[in-house]
Amino acid sequence: MRVGFIGLGSQGGPMARRIVESGYETTLWARRTASLEAYADTPAKVAASPAELAAASDLVCLCVVGDADVREVVTGADGVLAGMSAGSILAVHSTVHPDTCRDLADIAVTQGISIVDAPVSGGGAAAADGRLLVMVGGSADIVERARPIFETYADPVVHLGPLGAGQTAKLLNNLLFTANLATAASTLALGSAIGIDPSRLGEVISHGTADSFALGRIVSAGGALDRIAAHAGPLLRKDVGLIANLAEVVGVEPGIVLDAADATLAMIDHPR
Repeated sequence: MRVGFIGLGSQGGPMARRIVESGYETTLWARRTASLEAYADTPAKVAASPAELAAASDLVCLCVVGDADVREVVTGADGVLAGMSAGSILAVHSTVHPDTCRDLADIAVTQGISIVDAPVSGGGAAAADGRLLVMVGGSADIVERARPIFETYADPVVHLGPLGAGQTAKLLNNLLFTANLATAASTLALGSAIGIDPSRLGEVISHGTADSFALGRIVSAGGALDRIAAHAGPLLRKDVGLIANLAEVVGVEPGIVLDAADATLAMIDHPR
């Protein structure tokens, strides 16, 4: 299978390198030519446009930031769909609204192109080690065709259901992570007020039943949300907003998990 990859950031970059190093014929495209320099020592080819990349690929993997970026790269005048052939697959690794993937699928199907939503979790280090989590939504046969590529950088690859299911699962994951940040930071602050050193308390809890990924991030940042806010604040806000919208559309009350996530966002906006 020939693979095209767009989105060579901190997470997408290692994913693309894993594909190349696994021996797949790979074509890359990036808005910034500097992003391509890291692959000069590899057999990867470079395309002049998303359409040119798509024309050389059986599977196009997209790992850009948000909904607007995905739509632009896919449906633009020189976008991915302008170059893809019937029978090819587009995998959306970006974290976006499920409806974005469904809207694109409605367009792609007229060209005989299949789309799977395949958001990822774990970060660049996990991608480099081949242990990302990939949450996939789409037709089972299409998912299985793409699975060998996904497995170059991911373990596990989980098929959750029809198109959009992967995005929904990722947004729920990010909602809970955001909620856990507030509870972890508040717990360390409470401990400090009572007289327990936050770093020592974090060390203890990380070996206890209350351990969490969010706690680890808070402890490594010295007990504060500042570092997380600087690097991931806008993304957390985007994802919490998307899952809140999904809940509203189906008439479901998210409950305390959304309250806790909102508390995290408030703490990011107004650090103490």
